Amino acid sequence: MPDLFETLSNMVIEGGMDDIAVATQQALAEGAKPHEILEQGLLPGMNVVGQRFKAGDMYIPEVLLSARTMSVAMDVLKPLLSESEAAGIGTVVVGTVEGDIHNIGKNLVAMMFEGAGFKVIDLGVDVKPQAFVAAVKEHKPDVLAMSALLTTTMLKMAETVTALCESGLRERVKVMAGGAPVTADFVAKIGGDGYASNAAAAVDKAKALLGK
Repeated sequence: MPDLFETLSNMVIEGGMDDIAVATQQALAEGAKPHEILEQGLLPGMNVVGQRFKAGDMYIPEVLLSARTMSVAMDVLKPLLSESEAAGIGTVVVGTVEGDIHNIGKNLVAMMFEGAGFKVIDLGVDVKPQAFVAAVKEHKPDVLAMSALLTTTMLKMAETVTALCESGLRERVKVMAGGAPVTADFVAKIGGDGYASNAAAAVDKAKALLGK
């Protein structure tokens, strides 16, 4: 069984999207529990991907392929996982703020969070502050992660934090923000909890904020 888990990890790292569904089914057929496949096969592979991405040894297209490979395996496992197992280490709501329709960075962040074992609620792009608030109210996430690529839309991050405060929800969720023009100082000034410069760093920061 350890060999099968290692095979799954390597498929995630190498982006073996065409073969991983069969390998996942094989692991199940040989008696592996869904959570074991996730925790001992898929997540270790994505951890390596995150480390290599941070080190500059993997690039965005490769990371996206690995994340998609992980998603294919998760499609097999999700119906078999309990709700608590499917949620993994926490729930994160992600979205690009109002007025901004850039989604590559946001999509990569969402994939990396899912690959790290988070349940991800992706609100898409051009997300109004009240839509973020509604999602926090509905899904009760551990983390709210906002993205912006335009300096003109960064202020929507501040508006979202204000809206969370006015709704009485601010203390229930850790607020993170990132994107090309965003800085750690800016996030601190608007009352956020954490800044990340890239997708892998976002996962690490979220884990740190949650004490994972």
